[in-house]
Amino acid sequence: MSGRLPAHLEASAIIRRAEAQGGFATVLAKGERDAGTILLVTSCHGRDAVLHERMPQLDGSRSFVATRREDAEKPWEFGEYLDRRRQQDPDSWLIEVNIADPQRFVAGCDESS
Repeated sequence: MSGRLPAHLEASAIIRRAEAQGGFATVLAKGERDAGTILLVTSCHGRDAVLHERMPQLDGSRSFVATRREDAEKPWEFGEYLDRRRQQDPDSWLIEVNIADPQRFVAGCDESS
């Protein structure tokens, strides 16, 4: 048995963590219930969106890594990228979190996994 938390439980935990820290989180797209990849979009006050994806690390762990940042001058490109990314992996979950300190929030998600 894998030590990995099922995707639907991880998604629920991310939402609860955001709400506990005074933020807001929602699932924009549900993926495969148990083995889906979590794509995490963070923003602060609805601005400066960043896409985080779990990536394998040298020690064998899987940590969230920022893979794409929203361009303030072309915000539609970020949305288009998210659409393409979901088409590449329809089993993935897309979760958006609006929180005061996105970097700290993402670091906390890695610690709890």
